[in-house]
Amino acid sequence: MSQTYLPVVGDGFEHYMAQVNRFDLLTAEEEFELARRFQRDGDLEAAHRLVCANLRFVVKVALEYRGYGLRLLDLIQEGNIGLMQAVRKFDPERGLRLITYAVWWIRAYIQNYIMKSWSLVKIGTTQAQKKLFYKLAQTRRTLRNLTGDDAAADIADELDVDESTVEEMSLRMGQRDLSLDVELAEGDDYTLLDILPDRRPSQESTLIAKEDRRLLGDRTRVALAALPSRERQIIEQRILNDVPRTLQEIADEFGVSRERVRQLEQNALRRLKIVLADLDESC
Repeated sequence: MSQTYLPVVGDGFEHYMAQVNRFDLLTAEEEFELARRFQRDGDLEAAHRLVCANLRFVVKVALEYRGYGLRLLDLIQEGNIGLMQAVRKFDPERGLRLITYAVWWIRAYIQNYIMKSWSLVKIGTTQAQKKLFYKLAQTRRTLRNLTGDDAAADIADELDVDESTVEEMSLRMGQRDLSLDVELAEGDDYTLLDILPDRRPSQESTLIAKEDRRLLGDRTRVALAALPSRERQIIEQRILNDVPRTLQEIADEFGVSRERVRQLEQNALRRLKIVLADLDESC
């Protein structure tokens, strides 16, 4: 089944509706027979007729989502893809009309498109957030009409979600993406990008941090040199290696017990603290 068989969604809403209304609705018997032909024989012509006969229902569903500020024809296009997916998966033997089954797919595709188009930042990551995305404004209006108040706690109770989730989603939906290149005042060539603070570390702080790391490395090498050979090897292999070795591995190498390696490690750490403290005092 190809989208090219469908009326073009892009020539204006009225022109599209004129094309859609040319397709006759199907009776239950006709729909059942066409669905069986597609399911049993892969008859694409039957699938095409099933889709075209239900295109007006996609428009009806898409109209419910006009309030999100997206082009209606784009919503219809996404709904049409959902309808085609429904036709692919529809089982006529279950006794349902196609549109009853397809509504779920149509809404799913439209809602997914809205979620992706609303913001470059992913706005709904959990099921509760996705539920709020579509129900928040409606619930807020309903509560305001009934009680004169739309507190987050009341919305949370009504939708059975956490109050913190309501507050977070309200904040997300209250902000839309804005280009950093947009002019703050028309014609002055001064954009949001010009007023963004540079939060990167200054050259001075970067140099100080680098010098601190160098001094720490020097002191650590001096402190390690003051340790007995075996303790120094244990510290290097247990702490300084990119992939630290286990006590048992070192014990096997040295031919001693695991507990003995642990004791040597603790002794070495105590010696290191003392040597490093003396070095700090002498600096």
